[in-house]
Order: sequence, then C-alpha cells, then structure tokens
Amino acid sequence: MPSGRKIKILVVFGTRPEAIKMAPLVKELQKSPNMLPIVAVTAQHREMLDQVLDLFEIKPHYDLNIMRHGQTLSEITGRVLEGIENIIVKERPDLVLVHGDTTTTFASALAAFYEKTPVGHVEAGLRTRDKYAPFPEEMNRRLTGALADFHFAPTEAARENLLKEGVSRDSIFVTGNTVIDALFASVNPEYRFEGLLGRLDFKNRRIILVTAHRRENWGKPMEEIFSALAELVDMFSDVEVVFPVHKNPAIQALAKKLLGGRERVHLIEPLEYAPFVNLMARCYLVLTDSGGLQEEAPALGKPVLVLREITERPEAVEAGTVRLVGFSRSRIVRETRRLLLDEKEYQAMANAVNPYGDGKASYRIRKWLEYSYGLSSEIPAEFSADFGSRSYKK
Repeated sequence: MPSGRKIKILVVFGTRPEAIKMAPLVKELQKSPNMLPIVAVTAQHREMLDQVLDLFEIKPHYDLNIMRHGQTLSEITGRVLEGIENIIVKERPDLVLVHGDTTTTFASALAAFYEKTPVGHVEAGLRTRDKYAPFPEEMNRRLTGALADFHFAPTEAARENLLKEGVSRDSIFVTGNTVIDALFASVNPEYRFEGLLGRLDFKNRRIILVTAHRRENWGKPMEEIFSALAELVDMFSDVEVVFPVHKNPAIQALAKKLLGGRERVHLIEPLEYAPFVNLMARCYLVLTDSGGLQEEAPALGKPVLVLREITERPEAVEAGTVRLVGFSRSRIVRETRRLLLDEKEYQAMANAVNPYGDGKASYRIRKWLEYSYGLSSEIPAEFSADFGSRSYKK
C-alpha cells in the first residue's frame, strides 16, 4: 500500500435490517485514520431505510433509490447489479462490504466479483440448508458466501457451516453480530414513548410484540398466525398484542380482517428503530418470523417464539432463548400459553445466555481489517459466546 493512502471500503446496504446492522460498522470504520468508508445505499426499502440513516446520522455517498412499486426480485437484482458496478468502476475500492442475505447483498457481491474487487461478507455462514426457506434469503446468503473473500461469521456455528462448504479457515473471523452493537447503543430505560405506546401499561399488562412478514408465510400460514393471536387475547385478560404491521397490502388486509377492532390488539404502523427496540426491551415476550429479532430479543432477556418451521440461527434454539413453533394456530397457542402460565418455563428462556454478541462486533471487524491490510501488527481476538451471562447492561 502506498504511503499515506487510505484503504477505501465501499459499504453497501439497502434494507432497514441491513442498515441497522451495518450502521455501527460504518461508525467504527470512520474512527480509523487509515480507512475511508464510502457508503452506498440501494434503497431496496426506502422509508424504513431513511429512518435508520437519520437515527445513526449516516449520510450515504451514493443512493441508487431503486425501489419501485411491485418490483420483482429479478428487477431488484438487475438494478442493484448495474448501479453498484458503476460505483465500483468510479471509486475503485479496495474492498466491498455487504451484509447478510438480501437481494442487495447478493447483487452487490456479484458486481464486485465482475470488477475483481474483494468482498467482505458481514454475518456470514448462516444456513438452513433449504433453499426456499427463508426465500430468497437462504440462496442470497449462500451465493454471497461463494463470492466473498472475507467471511465475518457471527458465531462459531456459522464458521463451522462455512468450513463444511470448503471455505478457507484463514478467511473466516468470528465477530459476534453487529445487531447487538446497534441494540446496546439504542435501548434506554428512560426512553419515552409517544402516542399509543406511551399509554401501554407495562406494569400490569403482559405485552406480546409480534412481527410477521415472511414470503413463505403469506396466505394460509399467516391466517393461522393471526387466528392464534386472537385466541390468546381472548384466553388471557392481562395480555395485549402490539403488532407493527408490514406495509405489504396483503398482510395489511388480512391483519385488519382477522384482528382489526379487537380489544387489546393494536395494529400499528411499522416503527422506527429506536421505539421498536425500546418496546422490545419492555415487552413480555416476542412472536416473530423475523431473523434479526431472534438475535436481538434474547440480548434483552425476552423469550422468542419463532413463527417458522426452520431457522438459520440454531444457536439461540440450542441456548434455549428461542423456540421454533411454526405457523400452526394450535401450536402457537400451546407454546405461548405455556410461557404465560409457567413462570419457571418463562424464566428459563429469559435468563438463558444470548449466543450472538457482546456489543463489540464492529470493533472486531475494524481491528481485523486493520491487521489484514497491514495497518496494525495486533492480531485481534475473536468473539466467544462463553461469557456466562446475558450481555446487556445499561
């Protein structure tokens, strides 16, 4: 590397979850005097992405603004591929950093490959082994892994997945998950909610936080999920459901049909990140088909019932912080009822060790890059989940 030249790193993301998980890393890279992070967003999610950028005070250098009404996966892939390729040709970065499993992730990694630019994959190595679950995320992640040069695995299990696929051990570094970095920076016991959330009685009511949006759950599975929520509210007079409903029109219509107007069920607009994670910190338990919440909620001591038949995050299941319940109405009711009635069962999940991080993943990635590019002689230590207790402290 020529003397005085900074390592140029193109950081690409396009959805709200990506932005949340990459924002702490952007901030960390900005601390290095020898690195120049360049942020490019695709805006695969527009409004929700902008909320996170504002919260973390990140101003992108490039904004592809690809979002179109009713866009297909092929259309997203094509626009991202062309747009990121043009940025790489102009900037000639030393490294392209992508995150996770979105279509933005895969297409950006492919663009970097076409320009023979190294790719770093944050949150690498998660697998379900079913290419259609989650769809299209499982294959986005696997294909990105095939293109990546550096694999930042959040857990030891993720590293093992990569090793089984023939990835060189020297290219894998276990970091913990950057979502925990973002979470710890955003949860505040003194946080004051507005509107409906400000009127919730967290002391005398058990608040169940729900998210449901996965493509594979559209249709009959979603009907089962919503019917289970209605049954649970009827069954327990002290339970309230808060459901930030995804903007997809089909989900909106079904939620209103099966849950609209029902007492103690609050169908609300998607929340910005700060109120959402602070709501999660105060709720009683979480029902979700999301991936990220399986990592975040356990860090806050909240049991998670996953509304899917399979998960690419088995560490939490093994640790006891997460339980797969699928999308059968009867099973959802049975497993939720168990946690509402059995305090010992609830506490066992609430107090299990979170295997996903300690809030220092972004720091580890920066230190690894500094070492790898010859900016530091210090070999950074990897993350270990053997820290003995839940990691959130405030």
